[in-house]
Parts: sequence; structure tokens; C-alpha cells
Amino acid sequence: MGANHVIASVYPVSPFWPLGIGFLSLSINYFVQGGTTLAGGPNWSQDKIRYDRTVGLWGMFLGGFGQLLTGIYLMVGLSWFPVYRDAPPLYMAAVAFTVYGIHWIVLGWRRYSGSEPGPEAWMAIPLLGLSVLGAISFGKNGDIPAMILFIGLTLIYIPEIFARFMNSKSFEKTVGFFQFLTGIWLLYLTYGVTLNFANGMHWWV
Repeated sequence: MGANHVIASVYPVSPFWPLGIGFLSLSINYFVQGGTTLAGGPNWSQDKIRYDRTVGLWGMFLGGFGQLLTGIYLMVGLSWFPVYRDAPPLYMAAVAFTVYGIHWIVLGWRRYSGSEPGPEAWMAIPLLGLSVLGAISFGKNGDIPAMILFIGLTLIYIPEIFARFMNSKSFEKTVGFFQFLTGIWLLYLTYGVTLNFANGMHWWV
């Protein structure tokens, strides 16, 4: 009995990828981050510290733990329990969800604790690189919807670099604009993967 046959019998390939969790988590976070950046509210209490803490919590738990959970889930399913072994492009997704998740935990905690945002200028450079890598990887695999997502992420981190290095409110608004647009696309992807997996539909995802 070959090794591949043993693996297949112990770990049958799963058609259910946990992408919807990561997509929806980041979509909600981008609606909160992008929406509040563009609209400046709503802020019922008019207390900036409490306002920033609330926005930080959404970043930490939805953008952070939601994506991190998805990334770990995918990486384990590609390695320790190889139930996603027939879908190597998921490796790029696993790397991205994991790293973006950790980075949003840091960003969310930074905002919640009222810490200095300036060093995030340096963070944005490798995150821009990761976004470009994702666009290249999924583009080469013919996954255009995922490539569009990573183009959206690229458009977020380009102005993020300038917003942090220059302490620019206009570039910060640009970040919020692309976060909100990307959040809409993530919501579409959430519908697509969920209805395709659960209902046998054929959305473009």
C-alpha cells in the first residue's frame, strides 16, 4: 500500500474550505475601519478615547482573530492533517490569513491602548509586499476573484505607507476608502464561497 493511498484513506480530501470565516471577518473589520475613517463616526459619546477603543476591539477580534483562526485552520489542513492537499493555492491563502490576522491583532491593540501609530509606517512596507505576492500567486493560478482581493489590499497599503510616514490625514482617508471598497468585495466573496459550498451554486469566486 503506497504512502499516498494511506494518506487518502486516513485524511480524505475535504471540499469545505474555511474561507468564509476569514472573508467575513475581514469584511466586517474593513467596514468598521474604513467606514469610521471616512465618516468620522458615529461617535455617540463624543469621547475619542472610548471611540478609538471600540474601533480597536473590532480590529483585534474580527480582523485579527477571525483571520488568524482561518489561517491556522488552512495551514493545519495543508500539513498536519492534509485534507486540503489537492489545493496548493490555499498555501498562499493560509500565509496571508495568518499574517494579516496577527498584524490586525497588533493594530487593534495599538488603537485600543492609545499607543503611537508612527512605527506602522514600516509595517506597511512588507504588508504591501505580501499583498502584491498574493495578487501574483492567485493571478498565476487563474483565481481572478482572489487576485482582485489582493489588488484591493495592495491599494490599501500603498497610501498606508504615506499616511504613517507623513502623518497625513488625506492619505488616511484614502486608506479608509480602499478598506471600505475591499470590505464590499470581501462580503461578495463571503456570499460566493458560502453559497457555492453549502448550496451547490456557481458564483464567480
